[in-house]
Order: sequence, then structure tokens, then C-alpha cells
Amino acid sequence: MIVRGARVQGTEGRVDVEVGEDGRIARVVPCDDQKEPPATGVLIEAHGGLLSPPFVEPHIHLDTALTAGDPRPNVSGTLWEGIARWSERKRTLTREDVVARATEVLRWQAAQGVLHVRTHCDTTDPALTALDALAEVRDRVRDVMTLQIVAFPQEGIVSFPDGEALLREAVRRGADVVGAIPHFEDTREDGIASLGTAFALAEEYGLRVDAHCDEIDDDQSRFVEVLATLALRSGLRERATASHTTAMGSYGGAYSFKLQRLLARSGINLVSNPFANLNLQGRFDAYPKRRGLTQVKEMLAAGVNVAFGHDDVMDPWNALGTANPLQTALVGLYAAQLTGADEIPVAFSMVTDRAARVLGLGPSEYGIAEGAPASFVLLPADSPADAIRRQVRPRYVVSRGSVLAETPPNPTRLNWPGEATPSEVDFRVGG
Repeated sequence: MIVRGARVQGTEGRVDVEVGEDGRIARVVPCDDQKEPPATGVLIEAHGGLLSPPFVEPHIHLDTALTAGDPRPNVSGTLWEGIARWSERKRTLTREDVVARATEVLRWQAAQGVLHVRTHCDTTDPALTALDALAEVRDRVRDVMTLQIVAFPQEGIVSFPDGEALLREAVRRGADVVGAIPHFEDTREDGIASLGTAFALAEEYGLRVDAHCDEIDDDQSRFVEVLATLALRSGLRERATASHTTAMGSYGGAYSFKLQRLLARSGINLVSNPFANLNLQGRFDAYPKRRGLTQVKEMLAAGVNVAFGHDDVMDPWNALGTANPLQTALVGLYAAQLTGADEIPVAFSMVTDRAARVLGLGPSEYGIAEGAPASFVLLPADSPADAIRRQVRPRYVVSRGSVLAETPPNPTRLNWPGEATPSEVDFRVGG
């Protein structure tokens, strides 16, 4: 396979990318339009389109996906009613049900160029039905995409009956990452203990940690400092992630300054989920009403790795969604006010490179470089900012040297006054 005439972020001019028989990138060289195409193999003409490493989803819930309204809708739209509705729904889970729904959303993601996914999976189900189902799905898709499973104790580790035992059993059955939800535990002491349990389990099994942390508007919910300190002391550092941390949107300046230094020193990752956070937070406010996001811009400036996640897809917490990473980037950049000329490309990196760091993907597993897997997306866009603005679909999605998805051009034709023939509109400036 050769991809000819692509733009790669950080590279001058157009390039040709040659793929070896081993499914890895063999060469990245300046574009040669005069070079004869290979007699055999696939030639993809990029026409100056943006060639990017695949999108990465650092935070989604495949076990709950596509259950909105079943058995009944979330009438209030709140986080807490969502948890109650899911508690009802998970009593009727079957392995086949979870496999079918999770596979459908993974198909949507693959079609949109998402080839690395971290899903959280509720372990406060005594049967661990969803965990076993997602492990099966992980095996089914492993030839085209990677799936990490977080053992997520939705209703607590300490406060839920047998919560710790279920978490341990989930890890024993093959979860890739250990989760926690300290702000949902009954007391602050229980929350701290739950994080201690999660880190101890991760160290015992050599796993990563990804906790739902401080997903609440309470400015006294400060478990992220505990998580960061445990990451430092255990040596897990960048192998630990705090997801949501929406309470940061309520912290005062002095504490925020202290926290920025701690988080940067700890090396942990943050994942902000703009769809869920904008929707679920601020529900107890009159006005002024909080945005409900973590301190995205400030933490980036402090040197903390921050990524954007989609989180929920048509479930009790969000009845909408298609798991589109460019939608996530667009909503995230507006919500976090990353609208400066140099900031918009950062939003793109938060669903690509920065999200890859959350999952622990190194140069041998991710990137457009010689020796990296030939997994990438070709976007009909001039730049990351253009891709986000026009919300383009990938022209091609390539996984390990083979075309996984192709979206043919589908132009809009406009019968405009004064024009003799219909013209195409692609929303490019001057297009």
C-alpha cells in the first residue's frame, strides 16, 4: 500500500507513506507525483488530505451504550437518576445483549477512525455479566482495533456490598485497568480507602488505574489530590488517570494553584468528557450556573496531559451521540475555551496523541513514522482545525496495513440563483 500526496502534521509539504508487508509503515518520503504507482497493491491518492494517526477514545461506557429509555427514560436528565436507571437495567443484562450493543458502537467508532478504545465496565453486578461480554468483544476485534477494559465499580468499592471482592474478581477475569469512584463512596474516609484499594490492586497485577474522580460540583470533593499522591508514591505516575474531575470547576484560585503543581509533578493524566460534563453538572445551580468541566486550559498550561472522551452513547446519562471524536473535540474546545489559533490543534491532539498517552500507546504502537503500525485515517481536510470545523468523515480508515473503512465523497449540490448548473458545496473557504 502507498498513500500518495498526504499532509502529515509537523511535516513540511506533502508526503508519500509506504506500507510494508508486515503491516507497518516502511517509509515516509516527500511526495513524488511523477513516480509510477506499484503494479500490485493498493494506491490511495490523498490529494493533499490530512493523514493522522487513528483517533483514540480514552473514556466510553460500552456496557451501558444504546440502553437509553430501557426500561424507562431518565426524566430529570441528572447523573443521579441515570445511575438509578442503570441499576434497574443491569439486572436484566445478558452476555448476548452486551456483546451486540458494544459491537455496534465499536463498528460506529471504526467507521469514524477510532482504532484504540478504553471502555469502563460496571463491576457492581455480582455476575460480572458485562465484563465477561466485553472480554469476548475485545477478543473478537483484536485484529483491527485495541480495546482496554476498566473494572469500574459504579456503586463503590467500600460502600457497595462485596465491592472490593467484585473488583478483584474483575481483574482476575482479565480487566486491563483498575477503576474507582471515590466521590460516590459514603464518606471521605471511604473514598480515600477505595483509592488505596485500587492502587494496591493495580500494583499487584501490574495494571493501570483510571478512576472516575470528583465528578460532582462540590468544591470540597478533592480526591484527585489523593489519586495524584498515590500515583507519585507508588511509581504508577503516567499509568494513572483521573477522569471527569469536574469539581475542579468549583475550586478557588489558591487551591487550584497548589493542585496544578501536584498534578504536573505526579505525571497523571486527566480525561475531560465534555458531553457528559456540560450536561450533568451544574444541575443544582440557579444562576450563575457552572460549566461543569475540569480546568482543561489551566492544566494544559501547567504541563498536565489532558484528553477528551465521548463517555456515554445513547444511555441513561446521554440519550444522544454517535461516538464521533471530532464532535467531542468541537464541543470540548468551545467548552474549555480552546479557541485561540494555537489552541484549536491542541483539541485535535486531545482525541489523538494525548488520548494515546492515556492508554499508554508508545511510538511502536502509534504514530505516522517509519516502523509504526500502518494504522491511520485520511481526512479530506487541510489541517486539524479544518477537520474539526467541517466535521469531516474519514475518506479512508486503515488498520495495520489494510483498508478497514472507506467513505466515498458525498457532495451537496446547490441550485443557486444566477448559476446555469448546480454547484457543489463542501464548506471550504472558496470551495
